[in-house]
Amino acid sequence: MNPLLLRLKAIHHWGFMLLAFALLCIGKDCTAQSYPNKPIKVINPWTAGGPADIVARPILNKLSERLGQAVVMENKAGANGVIGSAYVAKAAPDGYTLLFSHVGPIAISPSMQKDMPYNSITDFEPITQVVSAPTVLLVRSDFPVKNFDELIALIKSKPGKLSYGSVGLGSTTHLAGEMLHLFGGLELLHIPYKGAAPVITDLLGGQIDMAFINISGAISYIDSGKLKGLAVTTLKRSTLLPNLPTVAETYPGFEVNSWYGFMAPAGTPKAIVNRIQQEVATILKMPDIVQALKAGGLDPEASSPEQYAIKIKDDLTRWSAVVKSTGLTASQ
Repeated sequence: MNPLLLRLKAIHHWGFMLLAFALLCIGKDCTAQSYPNKPIKVINPWTAGGPADIVARPILNKLSERLGQAVVMENKAGANGVIGSAYVAKAAPDGYTLLFSHVGPIAISPSMQKDMPYNSITDFEPITQVVSAPTVLLVRSDFPVKNFDELIALIKSKPGKLSYGSVGLGSTTHLAGEMLHLFGGLELLHIPYKGAAPVITDLLGGQIDMAFINISGAISYIDSGKLKGLAVTTLKRSTLLPNLPTVAETYPGFEVNSWYGFMAPAGTPKAIVNRIQQEVATILKMPDIVQALKAGGLDPEASSPEQYAIKIKDDLTRWSAVVKSTGLTASQ
C-alpha cells in the first residue's frame, strides 16, 4: 500500500481513538479523576477564632494530607453567616471553593431574612454533616426541680412566669425555647442577651430561671454542681452527658442541632462530592479527631450527601414553622 495512504489511515485511526477517549472522559468526568490539582479554599462564614474555626481546622489539616493539596480556610463573615455562604453559592462548581456550612445561614436565615441571596436547596451540593452540636437545658443547682418532667409541670403551673435566657434573638438558644411552646404549649418569658457568658452569669445569680446553652460551654458548670442539666436538644443523647434525656423523648421530633458540615456550589461533579465525603468520613473516625471533637461537646456524624440533603430539608421545614409561630424576623 502507498506509504502516504498508510500514514493517513494511521492518523485517522488515532484521531478516532482520541475522540472516543474524549467522549469517555465526558461520561466518566475526567476532571474529577484528576482532582485536586491545586489548593482548595474552604469558606468559613463566621469570624476567625470562633467555634467554626476550632471545629474545622484540625479536619482541614488532615484533609490536606490525604488529598496532597493545601486546603485553606478563608473567613468571610457577616449577616449571620449569609455573606460567606452566598460567596460559595456563586463560586465555580469545580470543587476548589467549598463552604463550611452551619445550620444558621443554611436552615434558619432563609425563614427570617427577606431577599436571601441564595437558595439553600438549589444553590448548593451537600457533601456531609461533620458534627452535631447539642445545646443543654440548664437550671441553677437550687432550682426546685430534679428532672425535665418536673420542669414541665412547673412551667405549666406558672404560664408565662418563668424566664429563660438566650444568646440573642433568632439564635438557636432562643428558638429552642420557642420550640417548647410549639411542641408542648409551654409559655416562657424570653430574655435575650449578647452572648453566653452573661446568660450563665444571670442564671447563676437567679435573675433568670433557665437557659439553653451549647454543651461545651455548660459542661464545666454541670460537673462542678453549680448548674443542673435537665435535657439535651439533639435527637440522640449526647456522648458527653449520656445520662441526660433528650427533649425529644418527651416531645418527639423536637430537635435543636447547631450542626456544621461541608457544602459545594450546585453543579459540582458528583465524583468530587463523593471524594471529599469519603475523605472527611475517614478523618472523623481518627482517634485524635474524635477525642478533640467530643472534648468540645460535639458528636462526629460523617453523613452521606443524600443524608445531609435530607437533614437540611427537614431543618428548613422545622425552623420555618418555629419562626412563623413567633413572628420573628431578622430586623427584630
